[in-house]
Amino acid sequence: MNDLSLPHAGQQTRAPLQRLTLLALCLAVLVAQVDTAIINLAARPIGMALAAETSQLQWVVDSYNLVYASLLLTGGLLADLRGRRLVFMIGAALFTVASVICTVAPEVTTLIAGRALAGLGAALLIPASLALIRVVWPDQATRGRVLGIWAACNGVALAIGPTLGGVLIHVWGWRSVFLAVVPFSVAAVVLAALYVPESADPQARHFDPGAQLTGALALATLAFAAIEAHARWPWAVAALIVCALAAALFVRIEKHQGKAALVPLDLFGIAAFRGAAAGTIGMTFGMYAVLFLLPLTWQGSGQLSTTAAGLALMPMALVFVLVSPFSGAGTRHWGVRSMTCGGVLVIAGGLALIGLSAGSCQLLIAEIGLALTGLGMGMATGPLMGAAVGAVQAARAGTASSLINVARMAGATLGVAILGAIYTMAGGGPAGLRAAMATGVTVQLVCVALAWRHIGTTHT
Repeated sequence: MNDLSLPHAGQQTRAPLQRLTLLALCLAVLVAQVDTAIINLAARPIGMALAAETSQLQWVVDSYNLVYASLLLTGGLLADLRGRRLVFMIGAALFTVASVICTVAPEVTTLIAGRALAGLGAALLIPASLALIRVVWPDQATRGRVLGIWAACNGVALAIGPTLGGVLIHVWGWRSVFLAVVPFSVAAVVLAALYVPESADPQARHFDPGAQLTGALALATLAFAAIEAHARWPWAVAALIVCALAAALFVRIEKHQGKAALVPLDLFGIAAFRGAAAGTIGMTFGMYAVLFLLPLTWQGSGQLSTTAAGLALMPMALVFVLVSPFSGAGTRHWGVRSMTCGGVLVIAGGLALIGLSAGSCQLLIAEIGLALTGLGMGMATGPLMGAAVGAVQAARAGTASSLINVARMAGATLGVAILGAIYTMAGGGPAGLRAAMATGVTVQLVCVALAWRHIGTTHT
């Protein structure tokens, strides 16, 4: 079944309702990303207020990431099976409830549980939102523009998250960080109920407990390895071994399921989908490592304070926001392959400049590198998402969107873990940053080559 009628609307009102649909999708994604961006600033006040240990504070941040990573595949399948609007609304509602739980949490264990529930909400709403874009905007050119706006929401979150968090914490305390997103997530639920069209494509697919378990275990252990890589590396290595074993078992199970699989393996037989996955891994591998390592270097050397480091990262987010809405037009003019591969290549150039700037008392070169990183993200994010979901039938939009988000999460997780380890092994500081950025550039060039080979030259 594929029901794609806009509720309460005739054809003449389709365009206005599509704008309201996009508003609902963007609101939900924006609050999810803002919540992630500002939680780091709240860690210290939370620790003081709730007498939480450092390890507990780490899980306040990471419980969200762990649950989100573990259940992405499940969220995408549920969207295809049970209805993309329904799953989106449930995800946004769970995120709302989780934010309220975090707001009123009397002790840190409740707060961690609330953050985990928020991760579940994100694992449902984010794949569903991408899938809805695929089916509500079937025209590739229009979808490219919409995806550029959707992608810009991530940049807006990066730009306003730290600043908003600092103001809220200073004026109203750490609990306001969670409460502030509630009206927007509620608005997303209401808008979705009124204006977002429902669609579902079961096509004889079903839940497979073995695939669900092994897939979730593989993603969870990958995220866990990144979380523990710096503090307890033997645990991280053990987690990576479990991840590899679980992934191998997952593939074996899925081979026997065919088209009814949680992740139909024939998706990876689609060249454009493989290329989009490779490009996405490369994109987030470098970008998230920069966000982690550059402020660490600045603060460790005493060059910048925490607040100043946050402000110094702004060029990346601002350029990302400014460029993303125009990525669809760029794709129409230069083609999917040029925009996606060119964007990741520009990020690699930004990383190279940031590495060259290490040890300099001047910030200009690093700021140019950050701006290039934001430019590359703005160029590539929307087209990569569009290439992934556009490469498959609309019936598989939820699965494709969950998989491309898995690729995005995997790139970010591996980038922070691997480049963080290289940074440490090279002695940290400027030398560590140079070594990490050089490695990041190399990985991104490999991903560019893979993406260039598989993504077609079609102009959308």
